[in-house]
Amino acid sequence: MDLVLWRHAEAQEWLEGCNDLARPLTSRGEKQAARMASWLDRQLPEGTRILVSPSRRTEQTAIALGRKFKVRPELAPDCSVAQLLELVQWPGAKGTVLVVGHQPTLGQTIAQLLGLNATECAVKKGAVWWLRNRERESHSQTVVVTVQSPEVL
Repeated sequence: MDLVLWRHAEAQEWLEGCNDLARPLTSRGEKQAARMASWLDRQLPEGTRILVSPSRRTEQTAIALGRKFKVRPELAPDCSVAQLLELVQWPGAKGTVLVVGHQPTLGQTIAQLLGLNATECAVKKGAVWWLRNRERESHSQTVVVTVQSPEVL
């Protein structure tokens, strides 16, 4: 199974009293999303399941890819690693799943799957971490396929 974790691109700052789920991407964020989407579109296999948090900024990030996706409330900003992994059916699902979500959950998921001592990994806005589960000598392993940032594309 391949799990691609895509943090939403740069969004407008949260202001006290504002609805966090309604925050849109900035113009810089729109450019980040477009650059990463162009790269992802060339890399992702057909049939990739795309699951997106119910926030405006994650939906805008996913829209840049130009593929069908499903909005899943389980991926809201306050979701847990366990909720994310259950939703994507890690590590047993077949094929590739792309999740467009938020920090700190994405970084916590990466840290857990890679067995890091830290509780969380930093994930830049608009960046992608591509992880793969494989079996080696009867042991399950998580491999980093690639990490991409929109600034270097």
